[in-house]
Amino acid sequence: MEKRYFLAIDQGTTSSRAILFDRDFRIVSVGQKEFLQIYPNPGWVEHNPEDIWESIRYSVNEALQKGGIRGEEVAAIGITNQRETSFFWDKVSLKPVYNAIVWQCRRSSDICNRLQKKGLLKRVKGKTGLVLDPYFSSTKIIWLFENRPDIRKMAESGNLAFGTSDSFVLSRLTSGEVHATDVSNASRTMLFNIRTLRWDEELLKIFRIPSSVLPKVMPSSGIFGYTKGLDFLPDGIPISGIAGDQQSALFGQCCFNAGETKITYGTGAFLLTNTGEKIRTSRYGLLTTIAWQIGNKVVYALEGSVFIAGAVVQWLRDGLKLIEKSSEVESLSASVPDSGGVVIVPAFVGLGAPHWKKEAKGLIWGITRGTTEAHIAKAAVESIALQSNDIIEAMERDLGSRIRVLRVDGGASANDYLLSFQASVSNRKVHRPEIIETTAMGAAMLAALGSGYIKDLNSLKESFRIKKEFLPSLKSSEVKKIKSRWKEALKRV
Repeated sequence: MEKRYFLAIDQGTTSSRAILFDRDFRIVSVGQKEFLQIYPNPGWVEHNPEDIWESIRYSVNEALQKGGIRGEEVAAIGITNQRETSFFWDKVSLKPVYNAIVWQCRRSSDICNRLQKKGLLKRVKGKTGLVLDPYFSSTKIIWLFENRPDIRKMAESGNLAFGTSDSFVLSRLTSGEVHATDVSNASRTMLFNIRTLRWDEELLKIFRIPSSVLPKVMPSSGIFGYTKGLDFLPDGIPISGIAGDQQSALFGQCCFNAGETKITYGTGAFLLTNTGEKIRTSRYGLLTTIAWQIGNKVVYALEGSVFIAGAVVQWLRDGLKLIEKSSEVESLSASVPDSGGVVIVPAFVGLGAPHWKKEAKGLIWGITRGTTEAHIAKAAVESIALQSNDIIEAMERDLGSRIRVLRVDGGASANDYLLSFQASVSNRKVHRPEIIETTAMGAAMLAALGSGYIKDLNSLKESFRIKKEFLPSLKSSEVKKIKSRWKEALKRV
């Protein structure tokens, strides 16, 4: 049977999706299933790994059925995933020994403070490109080992596997034969030396993490393993592409050249700019990360993370009950000409780049008697673009050059007002591609490349198509006023 399709498994923060692409990287069918968000304590966020695995099984089955496609027609599988979220499972049974600790979880804040007091900030950033923040995996592992001695003992005996969700999914897809990750995900653990491209022995010793728990690190494109023993896919399909969701989106946007930049508007918003084979250390609160590795060539990126982006719209829906569906926020915010002076800083889990304020709390500022739900909705949407613009400005200072075009993707990029406002406050063009599922598209492209169906990056560029361009539309005086109010609000969180 002809192998005509590439399957991207997109394991996200609130749902898992399976997207089937044809040979021209056009979407054939999509399967999706949400899973439970677990909040055991304030600031804690967990996922049940079995819920995630079940969501993947369901999504793959749904995508195959919707497309009328047999598993035997799948040429290769690519995995892209929520990064930093930490999974722990038994190497033999493959059963989880604890809930996954999600990237948003702040339970290891005290550990970060403790490490910072020991003077480790500079050393950690120099080796990993990251800052001491609960966002990253290493302090989640430390927390678990300190609070569950039985799991530490399991790790020391060599029976425990740790990994981000790509590693967990890969292990399950191969019936435990492969425990691996790619360089992009490894670079988000705060344990991987982005200069030597190895797990850093000094950091492992300081953090008291045995190397036996860690996955093998591989290039982002190439054969990781083959499906085996599954009830929803046949044996022998190569898993040939893996990248963290944000790096995968950068790849899917075909940002192959230094200086090319993308924003993904998901639960959070994530901005990456390709810096080529050069490691750039940020002086303005950004992270240095590995974008991908193909063969022996490693590409780096500067990254800024907004912790709450699309999640602020979910809060309007689920918390304040202002809307019934997330899609309603665009029409509600369009019913007023501006936010009426209202500013929302959605620091629900602290502030990420470039501010890095772990203890910041959310703020609604500038409310008057005339404030309506529409003003609040508009301020919420604008907060996504304003947080993103803070990162863009920091990136340009680090790069010493101007970013001329922003390529955008993710669910919220369907919101025309958001993109128009982003173009205005950032004073640059915003391009929305024909396919906004570029995270999954990047994984499919990496898999096609890694399995030999695509020969080079130039072939992939032919599949990338811009659908709409947004240009600045607000007067500069109005933008200046908006930015001034934003800066005043930031001082108050």
